[in-house]
Amino acid sequence: MALLMILITCFMAILAPSQPCQTPDDFVAVTSPGHIMIGGLFAIHEKMLSSEDQPRRPQIQKCVGFEVSAFLQTLAMIHSIEVINNSTLLSGVKLGYEIYDTCTEVTAAMAATLRFLSKFNCSRETVEFQCDYSNYMPRVKAVIGAGYSEITMAVSRMLNLQLIPQVSYESTAEILSDKIRFPSFLRTVPSDFYQTKAMAQLIQKSGWNWIGIITTDDDYGRLALDTFAIQAAANNVCIAFKEVFPAFLSDNTIEVRINQTLEKIIAEAQVNVIVVFLRRFHVFNLFNKAIERNIHKIWIASDNWSTATKIITIPNVKKLGKVVGFTFRRGNISSFHAFLQTLHTYPNDNNKPLREYAILFSDCEHVKDSDLSQCISNRSQGTLTYKVKEDVKRNFFMRNDFLWHYTEPGLIHSIQLAVFALGYAIRDLCQARDCQNPNAFQPWEQTLSKCSKECSPGEMKKTTRSQHICCYECVSCPENHYSNQTDMDHCILCNNETHWAPVRSAMCLEKEVEYLNWNDSLALLLVALSLLGIIFVLAIGIIFTRNLNTPVVKSSGGLVVCYVILLCHFLNFASTGFFIGEPQDFTCKTRQTLFGVSFTLCISCILMKSLKILLAFSFDPNLQNFLKFLYKPIPIIFTCTGIQVIICTLWLIFAAPTVEENVSLPRVIILECEEGSTLAFGTMLGYIAILAFICFIFAFKGRKLPENYNEAKFITFGMLIYFIAWITFIPVYATTSGKYLPAVEIIVILISNYGILCCTFFPKCYVILCKQETNTKSAFLELIYSYSSHSAGNLAMSHASLDSTSSNITTTHPSPCGNSAAWQKSKDLQAQPFAQTCRDNGTKVSKPFPRKRISSI
Repeated sequence: MALLMILITCFMAILAPSQPCQTPDDFVAVTSPGHIMIGGLFAIHEKMLSSEDQPRRPQIQKCVGFEVSAFLQTLAMIHSIEVINNSTLLSGVKLGYEIYDTCTEVTAAMAATLRFLSKFNCSRETVEFQCDYSNYMPRVKAVIGAGYSEITMAVSRMLNLQLIPQVSYESTAEILSDKIRFPSFLRTVPSDFYQTKAMAQLIQKSGWNWIGIITTDDDYGRLALDTFAIQAAANNVCIAFKEVFPAFLSDNTIEVRINQTLEKIIAEAQVNVIVVFLRRFHVFNLFNKAIERNIHKIWIASDNWSTATKIITIPNVKKLGKVVGFTFRRGNISSFHAFLQTLHTYPNDNNKPLREYAILFSDCEHVKDSDLSQCISNRSQGTLTYKVKEDVKRNFFMRNDFLWHYTEPGLIHSIQLAVFALGYAIRDLCQARDCQNPNAFQPWEQTLSKCSKECSPGEMKKTTRSQHICCYECVSCPENHYSNQTDMDHCILCNNETHWAPVRSAMCLEKEVEYLNWNDSLALLLVALSLLGIIFVLAIGIIFTRNLNTPVVKSSGGLVVCYVILLCHFLNFASTGFFIGEPQDFTCKTRQTLFGVSFTLCISCILMKSLKILLAFSFDPNLQNFLKFLYKPIPIIFTCTGIQVIICTLWLIFAAPTVEENVSLPRVIILECEEGSTLAFGTMLGYIAILAFICFIFAFKGRKLPENYNEAKFITFGMLIYFIAWITFIPVYATTSGKYLPAVEIIVILISNYGILCCTFFPKCYVILCKQETNTKSAFLELIYSYSSHSAGNLAMSHASLDSTSSNITTTHPSPCGNSAAWQKSKDLQAQPFAQTCRDNGTKVSKPFPRKRISSI
């Protein structure tokens, strides 16, 4: 008898797969065994027939209206699980599944959820009440679905009791992101917050501000309406009307509400844009009636139906106007295409939807493709006729592309992501346990259900070559980037002007402000060298003051000239202090100006000394006349220095140096003096270089004059040191950055200053201190006599060519001063010490000329 009942049940299932269930097993749509069971919820039928019994009985009614798109979603889940089982992802562990048809009704979905929650491996379908479900083992470890947010929310509230992971592939209601209300809910699609925001921006940028909205009377519709209204207001878009449809087709008032809505659309003639948050079957009925009434509008489609083939294939659908929709991200579903190509060979013993589809497909074999889906839906509401298995296979094979054309790629990809996310989560749990044992882990242990491990702060997700966006690698944030949350898609760039971040940083760090500080070791060394230079200046000044009347000091130009030059050196050494410490506007403006003017004054004085030496010892009358005309010490010094003062003044007026924060370096802010004008800075240095070059030429010409009292040779060396230092400075300064940039200029200033100071004064100090016997008048005169004797022959030859009437040279008797008569060819320049010595020796010079005192030779 029992065997007979089983055969009758199976026969009825063949004749009418959508009949009400008689046992819990009849309620299952598709099943396949495995070590770990995954549940699935899909709206394979679009509605459930209303009970005609009075009073109404608490029983699950027959479902009608076979939905090809939902059937494809079921196949996508089956295919994804088989891909995992045939891969090495879960080596030795097989995933099984139990898939239920919700019939687009919360009631059916709740019944399926009760089955999910029932105790595993129990002879009775019971759900035990416990205060703590931590060790409770339900039939399934996770649930894929449902599609509609209304159903998903109801299911999720029941699954929360045992924290069974639920991954939805289509539910977009924003409220589902609330982890307090739905702690075990996850999804592979974005929430409606982003969709409604995109819709509002699209409408605003298209220049539309007077629109209508149609939605459903359920949690999904109301929440979408509220969210969109907020976004619309933010984009200055006004809503002319809001129409609400009953949520389910089983509601008898739905036809009335559709007609009322169409009347409203016709009445609101100025509304040409309508936003539609409806289910597919709502839109299908709405559009069919709108076509009958010749309504032509712009329809903004939600992701719920924007790519539905059932809508696209409505006859004369183009008469409705334009449809602009938003959809889910697509992925590679080529393997699913191959699966559909071989679907006719797939066993359907435990797959009621596949069996029903095959029979319905055969009944509609003479219907063209555009009407095939509607034919299948209509036939499912009647009594199905049995077809021979071979006929079904033949029809499948002849039109096997129908399902592929009806596929919604974004939705299929979303289901694949959901299944693979669970697969990777199970893989992680099974690494340390034997998952062939169904009791190896509890469902709540995989609530996070992620393909990849969570990326910690300081890391970002890097998508692998896998088609699944849920599968990724965690890579460290690069320098100057950070991530302060887990699983961030990208690292955030720090404000490079004020902050920085090391590699793998979870936050930005404030940049340290740096400058050449007084505590810096290099700064201390440079300060010590500057102080040493100042000590040398003071020491030289004391030495020259105490030896004022010696030939060496007199030949140096006298005490006044020496004091001026030494003061310039003192200021040059002191100016280096303005390059150290925190830059201020005053120090930035002072340091270059002080150095430029003082160094120019120093070079100007040395230039006059070089000119004077060359003039005093020149035996060429033409050159002597030119030098006499040129030699105007005070005017030249004031003119040379004045030009530099003008350059610096114009610099300070029009482009003064200022304090600037250099943020180009990655980790620090360099507080530095911005020179204001590179042209002015270069002009100042270039002008000094021109004076130094002229000084070098004059000194070079007089380098062979009397050695002990002649500075020309040492001035030449000093100028060479200056040129070498500043020529080296240009490329070094141009390629150096950071807080030690001022140190480069300090070093060059010290080198050039020390070079000129040492070459100008150290040899004289050496003579004064160590060779006092040569620092006397007699020694001086002897040296001059020796040099004059050596030059007499050349002098006589030079004078022979001069006109006798214009000659200034007198003939003298041979004597110690004899050659000096030739030497005094210039009546205006004759050395006072030497002239006095000639008078003391009684030297008679014929036709004496007026003499002008000068301070040095």
